[in-house]
Amino acid sequence: MLAKNTNSMSNYEEKISLLSDMIAFAIVDGELHEREYMFLSLIAVELGIDKQKLNKLFHEENRSEVIKSEFERIQQFYRLALLMHCDGVLHEREQIKIHEIGINMGLNPHAIKRVLKAMEKSPTKMVSPEFLLEVFQEQHN
Repeated sequence: MLAKNTNSMSNYEEKISLLSDMIAFAIVDGELHEREYMFLSLIAVELGIDKQKLNKLFHEENRSEVIKSEFERIQQFYRLALLMHCDGVLHEREQIKIHEIGINMGLNPHAIKRVLKAMEKSPTKMVSPEFLLEVFQEQHN
């Protein structure tokens, strides 16, 4: 679910944009924790981005692109939510920013809250892909 569906991403630039967005989110609390960097490295590998390019992205201006597919927006939202929990500390700025990002992505605010609450309650801070998709699909009915 994290990056498995990368075939639907049309090009390298979209993948770079996703990583850039994640990097910007990772440092919203003013620091980059080692576990956040490791998580970003894992996502980069899944997206086919080498470590050298990943490291360069930390020094480039964020070049966010609109994610067209709802499925890909949900995936990116979930990646960001996992990143938020990586360092074991839930900062208020991260919570505010993730809601803002989800809404800007066009995701349903109620679904965003449900997913984040479920992740917070989960001992692993993860939810199943089925639960994630179900919560966002409910909003279409």
